[in-house]
Amino acid sequence: MQSAMDHRRGAHLRTLEDLDADELMALLRLAAELKSDHHAHSVALRGRTVLLQFDRPSTRTRLSFEAAVARLGGATSFVAGGDAPLGVREPIRDLARVASRYCAAVVLRTGAQATVDEFASWSAVPVINGLTDRHHPVQALADLQTLTERFGGATGLDLAFVGDGGSNIAHSLIQACALVGAWLRIACPAGHAPDPAILAAGQARAADAGGQVVLLDEPREAVAGVQAVYTDVFVSMGEEDRRQEKLATLAPYRVTTELFELAAADAVFLHCLPAHRGEEVDDEVLEGPRSAVWDQAENRLHTAAALLVTLLGRGTDGGDDDDAFGLDIV
Repeated sequence: MQSAMDHRRGAHLRTLEDLDADELMALLRLAAELKSDHHAHSVALRGRTVLLQFDRPSTRTRLSFEAAVARLGGATSFVAGGDAPLGVREPIRDLARVASRYCAAVVLRTGAQATVDEFASWSAVPVINGLTDRHHPVQALADLQTLTERFGGATGLDLAFVGDGGSNIAHSLIQACALVGAWLRIACPAGHAPDPAILAAGQARAADAGGQVVLLDEPREAVAGVQAVYTDVFVSMGEEDRRQEKLATLAPYRVTTELFELAAADAVFLHCLPAHRGEEVDDEVLEGPRSAVWDQAENRLHTAAALLVTLLGRGTDGGDDDDAFGLDIV
């Protein structure tokens, strides 16, 4: 259900489809500024609180947003799912409206994408998707910043994602590559392909931006000559009962040293972490000289800060600025 308080497009980050290409590039430029100058926008969140409502375990998402809010002069309030799970103790619409009275923004990390969408429809403040079963947009922002740092931009880059094509990482990577006009090859076994609607939308948007998203079943074909090779854990949160089945099915898609050597000489390895060495990636690749995973992890902080400054629309002097989405945020 939509409420009368529903924001115009762009006031939330539910998925990367809430951004257009110009908004995304502005956000990445701001992230680069915040990385180079840790004191930039240091009072952007002065006197403001950001709610971190997490129903799923987290390390990088929690740490990055807590550190980002602190650098911007604000405070965080962390609520774990065991304390007040979304939609259990009270309806989502009620929590969204209450949180809007207390906080300047809300970061949700939960199971169903529909939960984020419903919360956002009732929230009077920006809502950021910190992970759902379908999307992980804040990770994709850090991925793009990392690629931009390594290659001067992501437009026209050749990337390969190898593993579970139906994961939230793969879905957000499709949307990210489509926005910037990158060329993405996804190698995954039957039964582990991306959501057809997400894939089709990404392919159409990528074509408009000069890129391409293709689906393959052979990892060697996907990796050959690319500039970045990306994988994620084979067994995601909530899939523990399918662990043995998924490990067996996805084993041929592990990023081994041999497979990674098929990529371009300047290729980097990407992983959102946590990594399970020996399952989806060889230790030699993860710890190798072309691994960019630690830069990826750091960039979660800078893109989180850029996202908060952008959505809340407040500049370095503490006054209200026009945000990159052209919206008047409450």
